[in-house]
Parts: sequence; C-alpha cells; structure tokens
Amino acid sequence: MTVLSQVRTSRWAALTALVTTSVLLTACGSDGGDSGSGTGQPKSGGTLTFAVGSDAGCVDPQQVASNETIYSVRQIVDSLTDQDPKTGKIVPWLAKSWDISSDTTTFTFHLRSGVTFSDGSKLTAQVVKDNFDAVPKLGALGTLAEGYLSGVKSTTVVDPLTVKVTFSQPNAQFLQATSTHSLGIESSTSVKKTPQQKCSDGVIGSGPFVLKRYVQNQSITLAKRTGYAWGSSLWSKKGEAYLDKLVFKVVPEAGVRAGSLQSGQVDAVSSVGKANEAALKGGQVTLQRRANPGVVFGLGLNNSRPLFKDAKVRQAILYAIDRQQIADTVFPTGTQPATSVLAHTTPDYTDLASGLTFDAAKAKSLLDGVGWRTGGDGIRAKDGKKLSLTIKWFPNAATNQPALELIQQQLKAVGVEVVLKQLQITQFAPTLQSGDYDAVWGNVTRADPDILRSSFSTKLANFYRLPASSLDSALSEQAATVEAAKRRQLVTQAQRLIVQNARYVPVVELQTQLGVAKKVHDLNFDASSRIQLHDTWIG
Repeated sequence: MTVLSQVRTSRWAALTALVTTSVLLTACGSDGGDSGSGTGQPKSGGTLTFAVGSDAGCVDPQQVASNETIYSVRQIVDSLTDQDPKTGKIVPWLAKSWDISSDTTTFTFHLRSGVTFSDGSKLTAQVVKDNFDAVPKLGALGTLAEGYLSGVKSTTVVDPLTVKVTFSQPNAQFLQATSTHSLGIESSTSVKKTPQQKCSDGVIGSGPFVLKRYVQNQSITLAKRTGYAWGSSLWSKKGEAYLDKLVFKVVPEAGVRAGSLQSGQVDAVSSVGKANEAALKGGQVTLQRRANPGVVFGLGLNNSRPLFKDAKVRQAILYAIDRQQIADTVFPTGTQPATSVLAHTTPDYTDLASGLTFDAAKAKSLLDGVGWRTGGDGIRAKDGKKLSLTIKWFPNAATNQPALELIQQQLKAVGVEVVLKQLQITQFAPTLQSGDYDAVWGNVTRADPDILRSSFSTKLANFYRLPASSLDSALSEQAATVEAAKRRQLVTQAQRLIVQNARYVPVVELQTQLGVAKKVHDLNFDASSRIQLHDTWIG
C-alpha cells in the first residue's frame, strides 16, 4: 500500500510518531517564519550574501557535518523526502510516495518523473541505487550518511522510477534519514568521483541552486538552477527559486560578521554570539533562533583511555561542570543547559536533569574515593601522574573556545588539569576516526533519536571507543522497533545508560541563532535547524 493513500492506517500513524518532534522556534522582531518585516509580494532576483564562521573544507553534502557549510551545500541537492519542522512528519520531495513493509525492513520509493540534474541527466531509480551503493565507501567524512544506511542488504531497481531499499533487520530510522542532506541525491557522474574529488570539486545535484565556485576558507558561490520544478511539498513557491545568486563568505570573527550585517555588506550571518545580540536587535536586523535536535554540545570522552576506563573519573568530570553558567555566560540568549545527551527538541528525548546537576563537592568526593589526591598546585595526582586531559576542539563555532575555557576553569576547581588543543575543522572526522584524543568538543544534529546509535553503538563507528555493553542492545532494538511506545522506552534506556555511566559529558544544547536583514524574507529553518533558501526573497 502507498503511504500517501493510506495515511490514516495505524501502522503509518505509528511510523510518523517516530519522527514527530517538538521545536523551540522564537525570533526577535518577527514570528520566525518570515525574517523580513512589513508587507509586499515576493519578487524574483537579487543576490543573498551570507557570512558564515567557518568552512568544513568540503562541498559534498554527503560528507559535510558542519552546520556552517551545510547551509550552502544543502541548496545543491534534493532528498527523497522532507521533514516538517513543526510536526516532524515526513513528506514527499523527489519521492512522490513510498511503501514500507510491516516489519520496516523494506522501503520502496516511487520517484517523481521529469526531475533532472544540473548536467541534464535524469533522476531514475538507478541513480538512487548508485548513490546508496556508494555511500558506505565514502570513508572518514561520510560517517553520518554511512550510519543511516548501516545494515542495508540491497538497493534494487524495480522499474525506472521505483527503487526498493532492503535492510537485514528492521530499521525504523531510515525514512527520516532520507530527508537529510547526508542522503541528498547526486548525479551518477558525481557518485563515480572519489570522495576527495567530490569534496574539492563539488557535486552535480538536482537542487534549486548550482555550485559555481568554491574557494576553500573564503567563499562558496551558488547560482539559481533554471527550470527547477520539483521542490519539496513543504515549500510555498513552485518552480525556480526567487534568488539569482547565493554567496557564502567565510568570516571567522563574530564581531566582524555582525558589523558587516549592520553596515549592509552582507544580508545574513550565522552564529550570532551573545556579545553581538544587543547591537543587532536595534537596527534593520531580525534575530532568528531554533534549538538543534540531536546530540548536545559536550565532551566526547575516549572511553578506551586508561583515565576514562574509571567510571568515577568520568562521573566526576560530569558533576564538575556548571552547565547553567556556561549557557548564560557564553551562548546566545535562550540557550538551555543540557538535560540529557539528546536536546529537548529530539523525538523521544528524556529529561535527565537530576543526573546532570553541578555538584563540585560530589566531583571531589568521587576523585578522592579512587585515590586522586590534590597537590600543592591544586591539581590532583595518583601514582606520580597528574590528573590531566587534553580536549581537542575545532573552530566551527564562535562559542567553542570561550565555552571550553570556562570548562577548563571549572574542572581546575576540582583538581583536574585541562589542556585545550585547537585543530583545523578538516581534522575533525579523522581525529574521531583515529581515536587520537582524550576528549573532543562537539555535537551532532539530527531530528531522530537514532543519532544515539550512530554516535555510541560499538557496532558502528564507535567514535568514543565505548566497550560493548547493554547500551548496544538498547540502541539496536530501538532501531528495529516500529511500535512508538516501545521505541521511546528503549531510547530512554539508552539515554540513561550514557548519562549515568558518563560515557559522554553533555554540556549545553546547541541553539542556532541567525542575524537576518529585515529586507530578507522567508529565510526558514528546516527540521534540523539548518536553512532552506528556495522560498527566500529580498525586497
């Protein structure tokens, strides 16, 4: 049966419940849905210049995980489905309908006809198969996409516009995965390139914009795709985008970005920091905010390190951090301290705030209990070795360094020495892959709780080098569970196991805050708190 024709069946109701998400969406000076002010009819033409804080060093949507670069490359590719940011419901895009087997092992997508890539080639079931067959070979930068397709048994061409994806076991997360940029569909020509070539040269997509120029660490320039006529069912405009051109300039300094927006040199900026809020609120600028679903900002501990094999040490670090102080001091207005490993906007989030309290006395007691004694310099030591760890971090958000400097102070107060080591953004994935770190600072955005399996299962990438445990069972079972209440129970269990055992140290929820000139209208967030620019216009 087709999903579109049978949306009222109980099975579909259960599936949509899996991806239903609440959102925190607020804006200063607007309702958040329209970044412009006043009235007027949308009009075509113009260039939107967007200042972002960093460049991931790659322009292949299937390999990019940094929000600052996703803003641009998302516009190049379309996905099989889209996700409503208000309800979490999965809706048509390149696929006009789909069938899902009762045990969620098989997903059959019926593609729209007439879709073409910017090189003129047609979207067919074979192209989708080529994409999905190639994703597991992407390597270090493709871990998100690879995780979404883990356990795939086969992708089969049923007919020119029908493709069937079969998994070796039930896979409830896959429908939502098809709405992400990570599984954006690229032309067969692009798929045949090496991952490195796709990163540096870009890809051919069927999206509303086409990559024109990429200068690493400087800019990404896109142009409107003429003849585009197959947008997401969520978009208000049919046909081509309004804007002629998009220019994403890399401007690392938050203050410089804000000044450029105030002076009219740029039309929108990413990552508006707390220090720049007041200046931007008064002028011809709207601040738009939305909390990102997925794994919160925190310390990803290398659980295989001798220091972190001791649960008491991990738990002491968790209790030593004052999350509220960090949220209030460093992050934009409205940022919430972490109350779980998942942000509260993620489906099946569980409030575990009671286990994430700031308790310096408890942290000290835990460390005392396992033999770490405070020395004359205030730093603890045991068997002649200092209690010291290095946190590796990457400059893909202006808040990273000040947040970590505050964490450094907080941990020093309980006798833990922290060394901060900045690496290039391009080193993020290889660092996780190699395991050459004590702790890393980061987050992962996804509007589905299966992001926990992608990040913490020992059967997948196992970024944080966890040992096999009952956590694996909970993560595997939630991915195989169709029944909404049972899946929620398993996701809750997984969150508890991660927090109680301090396998990861949650700190704050990422809140995306953009500054947008009031002449810019309908610059909208998608379900993952990234942006969609097809409907955006200037006037």
